[in-house]
Amino acid sequence: MTEAPMLDPGLIAQLLPFDPFDPAFLADPYPSYAQVREKGPVTRTPLGLWAVTGHEACSAVLRDQRFGWGDGAAVADHFRHGADGSVVRPFIFADAPEHTRIRALVSKAFAARQVDRMRATAERVVHELIETARAEAGDGPIDLMRAVAHPLPGRMQNALLDVPAEHAARFDELSGDIARGLDPSFLLAPEEIAKRDSARAELYHYIGELAERRRADPGTDLISELVSVQEGGDKLTPHELEVTCTLLLSAGYATTVNLIGNGMLALLGRPEQRDWLRADPDRVPAAVEEMLRFDPPVQMISRVAVAEAEIAGHTVQPGEQVMLMIGAASHDPAVYDDPDALKLDRPAGRNLGFGLGIHFCVGAPLARLTAQAAVSALTALDLELLTETPARVPNIIMRGLAELPVRISG
Repeated sequence: MTEAPMLDPGLIAQLLPFDPFDPAFLADPYPSYAQVREKGPVTRTPLGLWAVTGHEACSAVLRDQRFGWGDGAAVADHFRHGADGSVVRPFIFADAPEHTRIRALVSKAFAARQVDRMRATAERVVHELIETARAEAGDGPIDLMRAVAHPLPGRMQNALLDVPAEHAARFDELSGDIARGLDPSFLLAPEEIAKRDSARAELYHYIGELAERRRADPGTDLISELVSVQEGGDKLTPHELEVTCTLLLSAGYATTVNLIGNGMLALLGRPEQRDWLRADPDRVPAAVEEMLRFDPPVQMISRVAVAEAEIAGHTVQPGEQVMLMIGAASHDPAVYDDPDALKLDRPAGRNLGFGLGIHFCVGAPLARLTAQAAVSALTALDLELLTETPARVPNIIMRGLAELPVRISG
């Protein structure tokens, strides 16, 4: 597991309302979120960051276009391109009209039919992964993260983009390296930053090559759709396509991996909930939504005020940073009854796990479909959780497990 970067604890304490590298926080951040939320749905840290912990306040900011990315300075270091140091931001890190233009093109290509045709693939692949893991482990333990949670989203993305089989393993590795670097750069060790940037450059190059092939010989995959899609005569530039695909892959990969891992840990630790779900497999989609709420992969979403605005009675000035604590909002007792309990029959709605508003995750349908296939197949097995406290990856934006050891009986 990667060591947390050596940062000044005093600086961190002034920037964030908790210590993200405290082992207790890494294991269970929700008590810390509750302490911050008790001070009100919005608090300001000594360095001027607005921390939003209330569900209603987070929802309002996500819907309010006075909060966006501004000049992009907060994420520029993530997206420098080439030796000239120029920045090309993915559309989810851009504001209107750039965001509106590119999202319209991506959404048109990422149509429902692109996702719906993947359902049978997800079900087939997850069963193949389980059988392979059982054959390799015999009666021994199986790490569900290594055996299912990591390879399944990778296989799904490779199928969506029609990545040649000989390149699939490297494609997955690059997506994982970029995903592990989604935290702000000041929270990453230098080697993590170097690995992230190197992986992104290689993936840009490879997607560019695939795009050229699909221009000459289009198929039914997402890259072919993105190459050909038009809206009012507008098309994606080659680099816009590279950047868009790379972000969809890395962010989508990490979110789905950790939705499966976090969800299965929560489920296996509560046998009564697992038995309830096993008795009625049709409840899996609703169960995945509760898993997404209970321990969301995306714990925080950053925004910048692009105009003066108000959050829960607090005036935020242009250029000020806002951190939306999705993990805290997902446990807000003002919205959820007994929020710290996993209740798979909880009424649907109000879930912020994939964002909200114009920046709602465009890949959410595929992530949900993939997680549903995994949860359905794994719930049908007699799984024994071998530790209630598996090691976690020391990230703060994306919350996930380093391992999830289980044993399959029968």
